[in-house]
Order: sequence, then structure tokens, then C-alpha cells
Amino acid sequence: MPIYEPGLLEVVQVCRGKNLFFSTDIDAEIQKADVVFISVNTPTKTQGIGAGRAANIKNCELCARKIVEVSTTNKIVVEKSTVPVRTAQAITRVLKSNEKGLEFPVLSNPEFLAEGTAMADLMNPDRVLIGGQQNEAGLKAAQTLVSVYANWVPREQILTTNLWSSELSKLVANAFLAQRVSSINSISALCEATGADVLEISRAVGMDARIGNRFLQPSVGFGGSCFQKDILNLVYLCETYGLDECATYWNQVILMNDYQKKRFSEKIVAKMFNTVTGKKIALMGYAFKKDTGDVRETPSMFVLRDLIQEQAKIFVYDPQVSREDMWSEMDYTCGVNHQNTPGLDDAVVTATDPYQACDGAHAMAILTEWDEFKTLDFDRIYKSMAKPAFLFDGRNLLDHEKLRDMGFEVHAIGKPDPTAFTDL
Repeated sequence: MPIYEPGLLEVVQVCRGKNLFFSTDIDAEIQKADVVFISVNTPTKTQGIGAGRAANIKNCELCARKIVEVSTTNKIVVEKSTVPVRTAQAITRVLKSNEKGLEFPVLSNPEFLAEGTAMADLMNPDRVLIGGQQNEAGLKAAQTLVSVYANWVPREQILTTNLWSSELSKLVANAFLAQRVSSINSISALCEATGADVLEISRAVGMDARIGNRFLQPSVGFGGSCFQKDILNLVYLCETYGLDECATYWNQVILMNDYQKKRFSEKIVAKMFNTVTGKKIALMGYAFKKDTGDVRETPSMFVLRDLIQEQAKIFVYDPQVSREDMWSEMDYTCGVNHQNTPGLDDAVVTATDPYQACDGAHAMAILTEWDEFKTLDFDRIYKSMAKPAFLFDGRNLLDHEKLRDMGFEVHAIGKPDPTAFTDL
């Protein structure tokens, strides 16, 4: 498979050639289809009006134009991509421009699959959301799509709304989840300053039924292709409609996430005697979360960038991330590449295993919560590292007291430094 997603290969192996087929003959497949899903990238614009915030829906429009060009029968067109609210209006105008008298009702069906658990989310979704125009054609098209999902999803979990509510719901869902991450991360900074333990606070707050315990785990920051992109899109939409206070509110979620990543980098430097120049640092994990090889907007990238600027010698280990993908995203998002950063290959080494990464290192930093990191031989790692051996846990993944007993100097997100307080 071209991407790593637990369970995906098994599903493809079972279904391929039965009710799952792959083709590059776009025209022929559109002509045969009853329903066409638009499932293309909608990246944040990098230039022009709204650069850095607005979504670029060029690919969606190109899909609509291709459907008009090759279709000979009526079709239901479904937005699966995450798009700004009112995108369906633009797609509908393109589809209605056909001179063949064809009808193309447009539906919004945003996906809520999380990387790492996508297959479980597909088979047992919290909800399926289908939005359509509230006229005869739109309602009929929506029921057609409902009948597809009803083959395995209970009918009460299939929600039907108007088109615009559906489009906006995906942005809002991701914004709310990211907001929770930034909220607990803001508290993690306060915990480190006061001696409180963020995990104890997270547990206490999460037991409140009105709040719940999901997305209250502190970390070095959120990443991935959705959260930042969708919040920035939401900010731009608010600005476009003159809702400046709303835009400022949601933009603060992004600013807090940026602060958390920078704060982690600065902690590494500060605790290591205010310099990491020439020191070997092992970064454990590069993907933005476990069980995926996705590096888009990964917090690890920003920590790596900061350490490169501090002239550290960095070894990166991740079980699913390729060096090519790592550099591609570094160039795209951070503007760090081999042309503008001489000696990059010497400064950053991709390790083949975690023990190679840590051998002789002055510090190791946990940046992705891979399960395998919990079972490493830390006694072996400690003996191989330079002393004092620093460990920075950006995911609160490990047993810190046990590691301190081994001899590590441990610093973790939202956890007080026991050497800085006498009354813990």
C-alpha cells in the first residue's frame, strides 16, 4: 500500500476484484458511475488572496469540470473533501453549465476518519453526515446515499442536514478537537511553573461528564493534515464575513499550538545548560501521531528545525517515516532544504533503530507516542548515552520515576521538575 494505515491492507486484499476496483481511466469510470465522490486535496493557499489561511478548492472545481465534460447520464456528485462552507455552490454552478440537459444534485458527506484508527472509524462510525439541498432533487439524492451507508451503519447514526450545515460541520468538529488539545497544553505550561501535574488535572477534569476525557492528553502539539488547515480555513471564513472577534478566537488555538512546540524546543536547550551545539540528540518519532507515516504539520518537524538552528547533531528514528517524506515536508512547511541549509545531511541522520539513535546521545526526546517506545531497553539506552543523560518526554509516554531511578534526568510536558520544588 502507498500509505501506512493499520487494517487497510487486509480490507483491500479481501475486497479487491469483488466490490473494490482500481482504475486510471477516469473518463470511463465517471461515465459508468451513478454516484461520483470528489475526494481530492484542498490545501491551504500559499499565495494570493487568503494565503496561509484560505483553502484552495481548485481541485474540486477541476473534478466538477471533468464530470461535466465526460458525463452522458445524470449523476449524484458528493463532496468528500474537507471544503469551506458554500463550496457546493461553486461546484453546482459548474455542473449546471452543462449543455446536455443533465442533472447533478450535489451532496456534502465529510469524512470523520482519524489516521491510525481509520478502518475502525469506517466500520463503526460515531455518525455519518449527509447534507443536501432541501428540495425534491436534493432530498432524493441524500436518501440514495443514506441507503448505501445503511448497509452497515445503524440508521439513527446517519444524520441528514442542509448542504451548508454539513460543509461547516467538518471544520467545526476539527476546530473543537484542536481547541481541546491547545487548552490542555496551555494548562501544561502552568503546571510546570506551579508544581501541579497535568495528567492528574486531565483525569479530574475528564471525569466530568459534561467535558469527557477525549483529547485532554498534553503533548508537544497537534499536527496532521486537518487540524491546522481547517482552523485556518475557519478563521478566514470568519474574517470574510466580517466576524473579526470570532476569527481572533479561533486563531488563538493555532497560536497556542505554535507556542507549545517552541516551548518544548526551548526546554531542551535550557535544561541542557543553555546550549546543544555539537551535542547528539535522538528524536524518537517523526510522524504526527502513532500508527501512521503522515508527517504533515508534525510537531517533530518544528522541534527538528529549532535544533538544526541550534547546531545540534540530530538522529531521528521513526518506524514508518521515510527520509524522503521527512525532507519533503520540511521544505514545504518550514522552508528548510539542502539548498538553503548547507550540511543538512550531516546535521540530521535517520537511524535504522532506536538504539543506534541513542548511542552516545546527550539527550533523547519522545515526540511520537509509538507503542514500541514503551518497551525499549532503557537500561541499555542509559548506559550508551553521554552523562548526564537527558530525556524529554513530549507525550508523557514513559514511567518517569523508574527512569529517574536508572539515572536519567527526565523532563516532561506538564510535569513539574522534582529538583525545582521541595513541596511536591
